[in-house]
Amino acid sequence: MTLARHLGAALVIAVIVVLLSIQLSAYRDYQLAEVAAYLVAVAGLTVLIGLSGQISIGNGAFMAVGGYASALLLTHLGWNLVLILLASVVVAAAAGAIFGVAAARLRGPYLAGATLMLAVALPTVADQFQHQLGGDQGLSVAITPPGFLGGSFPPTRWQAWVTCAAALITLILLANLNRSRVGRSWRAVRDDEIAASLSGLNVARLKVLAFIISAACAGLGGALLAVVTGIVAPGAYTLTLSIALLTAAVLGGLGTLPGALWGSLVLVLVPTYLTNVGSSHGLSSAASSSVPIAAYGVILIVVMLVFPSGIQGGLRRLFGSATPMPPVLSRRRIPFTALRRPAPGRENQEEGPS
Repeated sequence: MTLARHLGAALVIAVIVVLLSIQLSAYRDYQLAEVAAYLVAVAGLTVLIGLSGQISIGNGAFMAVGGYASALLLTHLGWNLVLILLASVVVAAAAGAIFGVAAARLRGPYLAGATLMLAVALPTVADQFQHQLGGDQGLSVAITPPGFLGGSFPPTRWQAWVTCAAALITLILLANLNRSRVGRSWRAVRDDEIAASLSGLNVARLKVLAFIISAACAGLGGALLAVVTGIVAPGAYTLTLSIALLTAAVLGGLGTLPGALWGSLVLVLVPTYLTNVGSSHGLSSAASSSVPIAAYGVILIVVMLVFPSGIQGGLRRLFGSATPMPPVLSRRRIPFTALRRPAPGRENQEEGPS
């Protein structure tokens, strides 16, 4: 029943997106496609942090893996777009599995430090293999609309349709996964690893699985972003991108997929708007480009002070009856003392006199 409800909601949203994109300008279609690409990556990150409780500052590196995989497959093999996107997901998931196994024993700031190292180191691989990966110039990704749409069909509209379709499919899969036994196990691990382990859950395997899914989403987001921008270069996957993804996940609300949408909208629309405002007030190009960075900090502080659960948590607080808290965000803890066996000799004392 849940799957049918999610499919119905996705179909309604798809119709709205198609009708909206027809009315928008080419630039707004481009922004819509960009939001959808980031939405996929942020959704995977919010599942990783909000459900399994693992902090990652390296998802920008997995976006780079997906982006370069799509560019190489298109350049050397000329695959269909759908196959390219699926292959990018597989390659990024494999990279996430390798790193997840290595980081399964890390937690808290140690895990964050390891992912930070990944975000800094992985994009520099392009400089070491300039002949294959294009170095600083990167690789081009040219995707044209299919012929049945006509030669005059806007490419930006086709990009918006492709990225939004991929984002909707990803959100459906993640929403059903979150409500499944795996999602409940992730929440148990997040709340109390010891209690989850004593309950028979394989904590290490669940952590690795969360990393794989988050990396797969980031890889798909990187491939979609390559389709939108038309190029894959190391300058697009710096540490700044990883921090921006983390900021978007926190701003939107960790552990909630609608929050990933709000965070992606902030990630894409706020910098453009503030840069235009700075330019209109006579600021130099360098000063205008630094305005969004400062604004991110201000917005993050304000949201955390007013709505500690993010934008989606604030909406639930304001319209609680209209948007009830989903079961995904339940944080009931199992008291660890309830799982402890009584000390020898005290069984009868705890049961009381016979």
